[in-house]
Amino acid sequence: MASVPFGIRFLASFTRDQCYRTFTLVLTFLLYTAYHLSRKPISIVKSALHMNCSQANDIELYSYKEHLIQAKLLGKPFSNDTWCSWEPFDKNNYKQLLGALDYSFLCAYAVGMYASGIIGERLSIRWYLTFGMLSSGLFTALFGMGYFYSIHNLKYYLFIQVANGLVQTTGWPSVVTCVGNWFGKGRRGLIMGIWNSHTSVGNILGSLIAAHWVSSCWGMSFVVPGIIVAAMGVVCFLFLIEHPQDVRCGLTRTRKISKSLNEWDTFKHKLYQKRRSKTNLDPEEECFLKESDVGISTKSSGLVTSHTVVVSNERGNAPTAISFLRALKIPGVVEFSLCLLFAKLVSYTFLFWLPMYLAHKEHFDAKKAGDLSTLFDVGGIIGGILAGVISDWTRKRATTCGTMLLMAAPTLYIFSAVNFMGLNGIIVMLIGCGALVNGPYALITTAVSADLGTHKSLAGNSKALTTVTAIIDGTGSIGAALGPLLAGLISPSGWNNVFYMLMVADAFAFLLLLRLILKELHIWRPKKNEIELKEH
Repeated sequence: MASVPFGIRFLASFTRDQCYRTFTLVLTFLLYTAYHLSRKPISIVKSALHMNCSQANDIELYSYKEHLIQAKLLGKPFSNDTWCSWEPFDKNNYKQLLGALDYSFLCAYAVGMYASGIIGERLSIRWYLTFGMLSSGLFTALFGMGYFYSIHNLKYYLFIQVANGLVQTTGWPSVVTCVGNWFGKGRRGLIMGIWNSHTSVGNILGSLIAAHWVSSCWGMSFVVPGIIVAAMGVVCFLFLIEHPQDVRCGLTRTRKISKSLNEWDTFKHKLYQKRRSKTNLDPEEECFLKESDVGISTKSSGLVTSHTVVVSNERGNAPTAISFLRALKIPGVVEFSLCLLFAKLVSYTFLFWLPMYLAHKEHFDAKKAGDLSTLFDVGGIIGGILAGVISDWTRKRATTCGTMLLMAAPTLYIFSAVNFMGLNGIIVMLIGCGALVNGPYALITTAVSADLGTHKSLAGNSKALTTVTAIIDGTGSIGAALGPLLAGLISPSGWNNVFYMLMVADAFAFLLLLRLILKELHIWRPKKNEIELKEH
């Protein structure tokens, strides 16, 4: 008889519950990767919407002649510098117009996020995510269709950005809630640090897809990501499991039988064993028995249980959703929300303006600038994982965030101050900036949000997680909206001024966490009547 292959033995070593948890983690990772993949093209396509056309190559010569003839026939002014730019972004105020596209999306996202958390608590996560992904895919593709139908109306693109910003708010609170349902606090920083790399992976894939078509047919830079995110919406509808109880399993808990069982507990345990032997249950079905059915108290008896036992697919006596004001009163929510506002301001400024900065300041072409910008997201993956590991090890979330924010400011200064650092220097600085800028952002939006959403003051109310996540990310999205807008307004006066603005934002983010940092380091003690923030 042949031996069982090692791979099969390895797969068989996982329990049913572990398989479900791994599947949910991977699926939610892919779902939010698709969300971010569809946000990235606008930053890549900016350099194609407004170009320096006086350096047109031989391949573009025919297009140049065609535009010249059209301008003569229609009696329109013709410029050698902007003939290949996309109207209405061919004007001198193109930076403000491109900034308006960013601001319209991010402002709608920030406003919609507060409502999204409240709505998401009251609806099925699976249905809510599916609707959001299908809608986002539609609006992303519609932006690209403007190229194929020669749409030059600024209002059209602004409307698409606002609509897309609103429907994209369905994503983050839903996936964080889903992951929070499946994983406890033990190694939440590490798990969510790795899981949160979906943001950077989505940005990288979105950049590469958009850069592939940006120089030839920028409309496809939006249509292809739109199709991908819509397809993932269908996958979400078919496969997403919202809660362990939906498949009648849960987090593994192992307890030894206590030696101090009283006579009543012993009697109940014997009754349970007798009843189980009569029913002849399959081992996989034993976890469906409810402890209350046989009157066993796990708190008093310490019985060994390998599953969270549930009787049906319906989650009866579900906790009620908490109010917006009650969520704000959870210790730490306000501080981390405001800190994320400034951290996200920095991160999203890089997200939307880095390719154009590299194209204009470092004189790379649109494709190479888009490819190089992905290194910032590579650094974001490293920073997110490091922040999670360090915060799990030290048990100090605020201190971890504060340290990285403190290191980010001088790194940004070096990046902006050195004029000729060469390609290798740019690569190192992009990865370093990405790690230090996105590390705190990743930690706050994942592990910290999940910690606060399951805070002890909520008495186990799992419904609070969606609202808390939406409040934190919604406040952060205000900064995400302001950052690219300010960059568009400040950049005409020099890119160095944009970096000064980013350094000031990092300083504010650090100061807002200072009270929590001092409390974690036991330098400052709260009053007796003040609820202490407990993150683990």
